[in-house]
Amino acid sequence: MTTDTIRDWFSQWERLIGSVDFGAARDLFADDVVGFGTVARVVRGLDELEDQQWRSVWGKISNFRFDLDSLDAGLSNDRLHGWGACLWSSTGFRPDGSEFHRPGRCTVFLTREAMDEPWQAVHTHFSLVP
Repeated sequence: MTTDTIRDWFSQWERLIGSVDFGAARDLFADDVVGFGTVARVVRGLDELEDQQWRSVWGKISNFRFDLDSLDAGLSNDRLHGWGACLWSSTGFRPDGSEFHRPGRCTVFLTREAMDEPWQAVHTHFSLVP
């Protein structure tokens, strides 16, 4: 059972976060996604996820990276559902412009209609490392 496609999904999302490409990132998510974030307490639906979490963070950080060496991932027996959990890091900026290390962790639950279809996230949970 391979989880390479889940690793690829995380790599693609990392590039889109880094380029602040909300439009292309939306393609990786189901319309009815539910998420918890570093800024948004809980969001329901892709529009809320973008408006309340992504737009509040992506343009205000730099050097976002998923630590794919820490990725744990799994697939359902039918290979139509999957999950990934890994660490991430970014650089944040204080109001005075000074930088700080901003590490975190995330869990993503993914689904797809068929084996040859792309993954779409139906749940994300992002938090800063305590």
